[in-house]
Amino acid sequence: MMYADVIVDISLEKLDHVFQYRIPSTLEKSIVVGSQILIPFGKGNRRMRGYVVGLSDHTEYPVEKIKAILQLLNRSTTIESRMIALAWWMRKQYGGTMSQALRTVIPVKQKVKGKEKRFLSLAVEKDVASAYIVQHGKRSKAKAKVLGELLEKRRVPMEWMTENLGVSSSVINGLKEEGLILIESEGIYRIPSFLAKGERGEGHRLSLQQQEIVDDFGDAYQQGIQRVCLLHGVTGSGKTEVYMELIRIVIAQGKQAIVLIPEIALTYQTVMRFYRGFGNRVSIMNSRMSQGERYDQYERAKRGEIDIMIGPRSALFTPFQELGLIIIDEEHETTYKSDTIPKYHARETAVELARLANASVVLGSATPSLESFYLAKQGEYHYYELPERIGTRHLPSVEVVDLREELKAGNKSMFSRALKEKIEWRLKKRQQTILFINRRGYAGFVSCRACGKAVGCPHCDVTLTVHNNGTLRCHYCGYTISIPKRCPICSSSYIAAFGTGTQKVEEAVKREFPQARVLRMDADTTSGKDGHQKVLSVFAKQEADILIGTQMIVKGHDFPHVTLVGVIAADLSLFSNDYHSSERTFELLVQAAGRAGRGEEAGEVVIQTYNPEHYSIVTAAKQDYQAFYEQEILYRRLLSYPPVGQIMAILAMAKEEKEGENLLEQLKEEMQESCMMMGIMVVGPTSASVGKIQDVYRSVMYLKNSRIADILKMKEKMEEYLNTKEELKEVQVQFDVNPVHIY
Repeated sequence: MMYADVIVDISLEKLDHVFQYRIPSTLEKSIVVGSQILIPFGKGNRRMRGYVVGLSDHTEYPVEKIKAILQLLNRSTTIESRMIALAWWMRKQYGGTMSQALRTVIPVKQKVKGKEKRFLSLAVEKDVASAYIVQHGKRSKAKAKVLGELLEKRRVPMEWMTENLGVSSSVINGLKEEGLILIESEGIYRIPSFLAKGERGEGHRLSLQQQEIVDDFGDAYQQGIQRVCLLHGVTGSGKTEVYMELIRIVIAQGKQAIVLIPEIALTYQTVMRFYRGFGNRVSIMNSRMSQGERYDQYERAKRGEIDIMIGPRSALFTPFQELGLIIIDEEHETTYKSDTIPKYHARETAVELARLANASVVLGSATPSLESFYLAKQGEYHYYELPERIGTRHLPSVEVVDLREELKAGNKSMFSRALKEKIEWRLKKRQQTILFINRRGYAGFVSCRACGKAVGCPHCDVTLTVHNNGTLRCHYCGYTISIPKRCPICSSSYIAAFGTGTQKVEEAVKREFPQARVLRMDADTTSGKDGHQKVLSVFAKQEADILIGTQMIVKGHDFPHVTLVGVIAADLSLFSNDYHSSERTFELLVQAAGRAGRGEEAGEVVIQTYNPEHYSIVTAAKQDYQAFYEQEILYRRLLSYPPVGQIMAILAMAKEEKEGENLLEQLKEEMQESCMMMGIMVVGPTSASVGKIQDVYRSVMYLKNSRIADILKMKEKMEEYLNTKEELKEVQVQFDVNPVHIY
């Protein structure tokens, strides 16, 4: 006998209220997760509509007390049904509970009171209002003002009346009570301020390469062929113009589009480009908006009042009834991976949502993730390429500076001689400079300034991580040593944990270039609702000469007067304790270089590094993705890392120091036989790189295998085991399939 878990109300407050119903044998083959059904509900057996959110072959209640489903509602698929089916897939793929998955795919947390605008109009004939003014005007001047205004204008906003005529709401309410005026309310949408001020503009003419991509996509789309496409275009090649044309094709078919962008800092610039092309049929969703603004955009999408939603990964769950296209810009970005349960990846989830909605997906990047490029090579993704910048603009020239040689020459400044000279030249020519600090993984490793080498694990292809107790540890195999006093490679004493911050760079810039107008963009300077927009707006208006920042300044921004980009320390991400470190370094350097020379003037890039011979830096300087991929995929294949192999992290968090690690040991022992049968390799458990956060101890274990199906099967076995052990409930366990960061 089969049973269905059913929710009777899709509003977010009721998602935890799940009821179990028996599935009649006649419906067993028809009912799936997401199905709309008719059920008898409550003591009076009211006939109500419900949604199936889970299926099982057992029940915890007496069988005779469980009611049966009355009917399967054979309507066209609703948004709710699709989202429930997606939540079910996410729960199976990424772990967690169905309730957690549902709360992820229903992005607006609760209903927000609608915003209203009130209008005043006469409730009596004009001659009656005129007579009232004559009779009472001297004694009640405020009332006379209101009536006089309404005699001239048929309908006036109440807000305008109180602000411009200086009359109080009590005066207006008094006129209403006397039956002289009407007060009408109209619901209005809260529109993000910069959208309300947008102006439409003209579209761009496409290059031959851009047009070929648009035509090929359009031909397939009109034939009903929905597919996943990878658009690999160098920085400045016009990927956004292609996106806009693809959206026009989809909208012409009566469909809607979602555009995901990785960083909140990109929202303003990206949205305004789309707004100029599509007007008020565009909206946005992001965490900096008020709850009311987010709720209103959600409602507009649900009612079909907009065609395009732009935002970070949460915008993926926009409730479009006729979803036709999902675009993921900068698809390589790690911000598309959720760090809360379920730990879903927006790219994989978008592909599943598109399958459910019969839509297409376009992934765009100048530096595609290895996962996407690998699937394109395998023929699973359709591949498009834009290998050149638009028009006559060329990729910038790149100079790699060896900081070991700078040290030998007596230059201990954070600016190489070449970079300093080029900054001075830009200041004279009134051109702009971006200084990028590659802080990913900073101070997590120990490196030598003399030879440029970082202290690594002899057993794994990763750098050892600094721990507070004065040790370096590998988070793959547990290899541990004390922090050395001298470099183990060249015996130099110039060895230490490495890192620098935006404030230090800003201070150094002001010392070296006192005449420069300097802007800093980091978490401190961009706090507040429009923080990113304000900093970027100042720089775009050429009110600053030098912009200093981390990752957020090198992604997608288009500043035509920037002709120089300086990378302060390219090595910082190269030596994080993560198998992604070379890929992250390559991506960041290519993206940073791509900010230079986007206007009429040619661009230059200076990459400062202690490892000029490393393949990620050599290939980034040449903007040669193919060469980087061929080198990196060899390492991934050799060590069975994604995309060739599959990996899952199991993170245990407990209040007692050894509790989490003990649980993982118990789990490892319990699953040992199953893991051996499936060929799953178990690494760990060990303490996480950040071993304690807010007095909670963190331990981690990894599973590695070539097949994702085996990894997911083992995840389900582990979840079942944990659910049967009450004594283990004190420890929180999270599963992270193919994590983008190593714990």
